[in-house]
Amino acid sequence: MRINIPPFSLPFICLIQLGIWTLVASGECLGSQQSLLLQFKNSLGFPSNHSRKLVNWNESSDCWSWEGVACKEGRVTHLELSGEGVYSKLDNSSTLFDLQHLKRLDLSDNNFSSTIPSRIGDLTNLNHRNLSFASFWGEVPVAISCLRNLVTLDLSSNSVLEGTNLVIRNLSALVQNLSKLQELHLDGSNISAPWNGWCQALSSLLPNLRVLSLSCCYVPGPLDESL
Repeated sequence: MRINIPPFSLPFICLIQLGIWTLVASGECLGSQQSLLLQFKNSLGFPSNHSRKLVNWNESSDCWSWEGVACKEGRVTHLELSGEGVYSKLDNSSTLFDLQHLKRLDLSDNNFSSTIPSRIGDLTNLNHRNLSFASFWGEVPVAISCLRNLVTLDLSSNSVLEGTNLVIRNLSALVQNLSKLQELHLDGSNISAPWNGWCQALSSLLPNLRVLSLSCCYVPGPLDESL
C-alpha cells in the first residue's frame, strides 16, 4: 500500500525529527527514565535538611538537570548519590535496577542496612560501582560477576561488628568475568577463603588490576607470590 504525504505536512514531520534529535543531542532524559528515577527516590527515606540531590528531584524539571544524574541519548548513565543520608533498605524490587544504561553508580556513605540485592547483576553496562560505607552487610552476591565492563569496584566497609560486614565466600566466582577491573576495594570484608587460593584467583582472573585494597579483611598470612 502506498501513502501519499501532502507537501504541506513535510515541514511538520521535519520538526518532529528535529525535536527527537535535539532531545538525544542535548542529553535530556526520556520520560520513562525520569519516571524510574522518581520511583527510586520515593522508595527511599532521607533527611530533607541533609540531602543536596534527592530533595530537589521533582516532575517539574527534566532529570538531566538534577544533581547526581547524567544522561546520554535520553538514558541515565550516571547516578551519584554519595552522602545523601539515605536510611532505607534496597531490594530487588527497586527501579534502580531498571536503569539498564547506567555506567557509573555511587551509593557510598549512606545507610541502606541491607544485603546487596542480586539484581545488581542486571546493570551490565556499569564501569564504576561504589557501594562503600553504605551499611550493606551479608554475603556479596555472585551476580556481580555479570558486570563484565567494571573498571572499578568499591565494597569497602567501616563496620567492626561481627555479622554487620560484607562476606565474600567465593572470591573466584565473584571476579571470574571481571577481566577489565583495574581497582578493587574490599576493606572490612570477611573473605572466607584460603589466602593463597584467592590470591592466585586474583592474579589469574584480573590481568588489568592496578589497585587492591584489603585492610581489615580478616585474612591471615603473607601475600602469595602469584599476586
